[in-house]
Amino acid sequence: MAVDAKSVKELREKTGAGMLDCKKALEEAAGDLTKAAEILREKGLAAAANKAGRIATEGVVESYIHAGGRIGVLVEINCETDFVAKTDQFKEFARDIAMHIAAVSPKYVRREEVPTEELEKEKEILKAQALNEGKPEKIVEKMVEGRIGKFYEEICLLDQQFVKDPDKTIATLLNEKISTIGENISIRRFVRYELGEGLEKKVDNFVEEVMAQVKN
Repeated sequence: MAVDAKSVKELREKTGAGMLDCKKALEEAAGDLTKAAEILREKGLAAAANKAGRIATEGVVESYIHAGGRIGVLVEINCETDFVAKTDQFKEFARDIAMHIAAVSPKYVRREEVPTEELEKEKEILKAQALNEGKPEKIVEKMVEGRIGKFYEEICLLDQQFVKDPDKTIATLLNEKISTIGENISIRRFVRYELGEGLEKKVDNFVEEVMAQVKN
């Protein structure tokens, strides 16, 4: 069922869970806020949100180099204690995030990092597209707000579908790790290098290549 933004906002304020997780919970609960909150708690997402305010200054800088050295990624992922930073579970999570960045090439970690001018430009493009489709101007703004979510999915790491499990977003994966490990975890920043970036070259499907390497 369609879920309105007001209900998503109300559930987010009530549980502290991510917007996308709140939206999915409401859809699963057929719009019932109480049931949706229970779904989030069962998945550990509400509990994870409660840890988000804790200071996380430990962690790792994980690297991932694609076969042949054609793509390289460095990502900083923070946690609360050095003990957790040294665990295999945390290291595996950091490795998965670095691999995902290599494959999907996000530009930003989270929505708040997208420059206002870039967001406004995208909204102008989406508005023009909607008008060219013959949509009434009175509903164009709502259509733009609905479609801007796809834009975030393309450029923001936390909004993207995890390449190893497309049923989860990176935000969902992160919240699951927070709930399991019991500490606040934050993907702080990353840098991605691609050999010959900006130069004219053959276009390859790096998602398929990276996933093939992971499976081997």
